[in-house]
Amino acid sequence: MNPFEALPLKAVFHPQASPNISDDFLMIVLHGRGDSPDGFAWLPGALNLPGIHFLMLEAPDPYYDGFSWYDLPPDQLPGIIRSRNLLRDTLDQVQAFGFKAETIFLFGFSQGCLMSLEFGARYPTPLAGYIGLSGYCYDPAALLRESAPLVMKGNWLITHGTQDEVLPAERSREQIKELQAGGFHIEYQEYRKVHTIDEQKELPFIRQWIEEIMKKA
Repeated sequence: MNPFEALPLKAVFHPQASPNISDDFLMIVLHGRGDSPDGFAWLPGALNLPGIHFLMLEAPDPYYDGFSWYDLPPDQLPGIIRSRNLLRDTLDQVQAFGFKAETIFLFGFSQGCLMSLEFGARYPTPLAGYIGLSGYCYDPAALLRESAPLVMKGNWLITHGTQDEVLPAERSREQIKELQAGGFHIEYQEYRKVHTIDEQKELPFIRQWIEEIMKKA
C-alpha cells in the first residue's frame, strides 16, 4: 500500500523492508525530462542504503512517454514556479505523514536537479541533504536573494559530467562557483560521464556522502 496516494504530485513509494540504521529517513527523488518514477526504480538497490525509504515523484506535465517539470527554453520559469509550489505542498504533506524535515533528502537528476536547487533552497526548513546530478540553476542571482539562510548552510552536493552532451558542465560549474561565493555550502564533484548517472564512481561517492549525514543525525 502507498501511504502517499493523496499527495499533490503522483508518487511511487519504495519502503525499506528491514532498515538497520533508522526507519525514519526518506529520499525524495525528482526525475529528469521525459522520464518518470519508474525510471528510478533501480536507485534504492543501487545506492544500497539500509534505513532510508524512497519516494519517487512524478513531474506534472506529460512529455512524450514520460513527464516534465517545466517547458523548454525560453519558457521555463512559469513551469518552475508551478512545480516549486507543488513540491512545497508535497513536502508539507510528507512531513504531516510523520517524516521530519531533518531526515528527508532531496535527490534530483537533470530537470530534477534544477528543481532540487530552485525549490530546495527556497523551502524555509532545512532538510537532511540536497543532491543534484547533471543539472543547472535557472537564475543563481535570484536564488541567492530568495534562499533561506539556514538552508544555504545545509548539506548540498552537486555533481556533473565533463562529457555531458545535453547540459555542458561549464555552465553549471560557473553557477556553482557563484552560489558558493554567495554563501551556499555546496560540495561540487565532476565525473567523466555523459548525461547519465555513473554507477561505478558517482553513486558510491553519493552513498558515502549520505551515510556520513545519517550517522550524525
